Amino acid sequence: MNTVSSLMDGRVRAVNIGLASFAETLRSAGVPVVQVDWRPPAQADPVRGRKLAQLIGNPLVDQANATAVGRMLAVQPMLTNVQVAGELLPELRSGRLLLHAGPPIDWERMSGPMRAAVAGAAILEGWASTPEEAEKEAARGGIEFSPCHHHSAVGPMAGVISASMPLIVVEDAATGRRAYSNLNEGQGRCLRYGALGGDVMERLRWMGARLGPSLAAALRSLREPVDLGAIIAQALQMGDECHSRNVAASALLVRQLAAALAGQEPLGGHEALEFLSDNNYWFLNFSMAASKLATDAGRGVRHSTVVTALARNGVEFGIQVSGTGDRWFTAPAPVPDGLYFPGYGPADANPDIGDSAIAETNGLGGFALAAAPAIVGFVGGTPADALRVSEEMATITVTRHPAFQLPALGFVGSPYGIDVRAVTDAGLEPTITTGIAHRRPGIGQIGAGLTHAPLDCFTAVLDAVVVPADDGAGATPREEE
Repeated sequence: MNTVSSLMDGRVRAVNIGLASFAETLRSAGVPVVQVDWRPPAQADPVRGRKLAQLIGNPLVDQANATAVGRMLAVQPMLTNVQVAGELLPELRSGRLLLHAGPPIDWERMSGPMRAAVAGAAILEGWASTPEEAEKEAARGGIEFSPCHHHSAVGPMAGVISASMPLIVVEDAATGRRAYSNLNEGQGRCLRYGALGGDVMERLRWMGARLGPSLAAALRSLREPVDLGAIIAQALQMGDECHSRNVAASALLVRQLAAALAGQEPLGGHEALEFLSDNNYWFLNFSMAASKLATDAGRGVRHSTVVTALARNGVEFGIQVSGTGDRWFTAPAPVPDGLYFPGYGPADANPDIGDSAIAETNGLGGFALAAAPAIVGFVGGTPADALRVSEEMATITVTRHPAFQLPALGFVGSPYGIDVRAVTDAGLEPTITTGIAHRRPGIGQIGAGLTHAPLDCFTAVLDAVVVPADDGAGATPREEE
């Protein structure tokens, strides 16, 4: 049989790789086309591409990644306490230091919502009496700044933590290592979104004086710490992804604490219960602290290309990688794609901000989107899109989390352990669920939606990593501090 003749006699079908415009030309002629969304590895950079080729399938890198992810999966996050930040982090007691979300940034480069959060924290600490005074103090260098991530902590949105704020304490049951986050302010006008005013400050002061102490007393009265990992696993079965949607997880946590809180009336236990009953975002900060604890366990493994942090400061998006320690790899932060409150739109939005993408680093959020398909409605998507995103994220991770199961995908584990090699090879940016803050200080939240970790952050890692040669030493983790 003449192969060429048989091909020409049959109906033409095509697979188009790359530019979609080629497929459209064929479709207009009535030809069935399958479009493959393919991008050149390492953004078509030949030097980075050669290094990527040496890293993919490298047994020492594979071994290092297995070590890093194994340590992350072994963490058992237990909620043990709520305590004042200055007592947990002594560095906050000396001088005027504020922690913030994302990679390092100074006052001059801070976005509007972060500047507003800094002003609010300065007023809370008594360093200033008005936002204007706080801004002048920051501009003259009277306030120091450091990323939350540099202090085993994380904070949503602006993420500002000051000495008098109560912090969630999460401990690993096996090692005793800790991670921290501030308490969630609830819905409406909040400091984390850059809102300012008497209502915001009154809530913060109440949280420090009543909410934090009542929670601490309630936790002390429990027979054993609260297993946050178990709550997360159960919430994924109930429609949460434990980043932007925390309805089930918040209810599960309140149920465990309710009786103990009710017994703390002198400290404000009933006030706390009333506040928590109307706060569907309550669990977010607990999820973040648990995720920070897990991902920190994977840090410092020689040759590992596993991501240990995704974070945004409202100007830059930064990532950290196990094998490169505390170094940040940054790119401009994107503006999220989302659903806006009435009267607002993309022109009002600040670029993405917050440490909450630590959830995605831990296999939650966008990686577990199949568990919470309602979220894709923010961007006009469908439940099928949510399943597709979780399946796509599995192509850029090392493994799946055995406990974080996704019912809509047959109870398969959530994709886990973002691998720089896979991201840069596929050109596929990690998906993140997020809130949207107004770009101007003092206004606050204006929407919610999805965003992506910029590919430039990941390709930059290729410049920093060293391709390992098998010298007999293998992939050895650095010494723990």
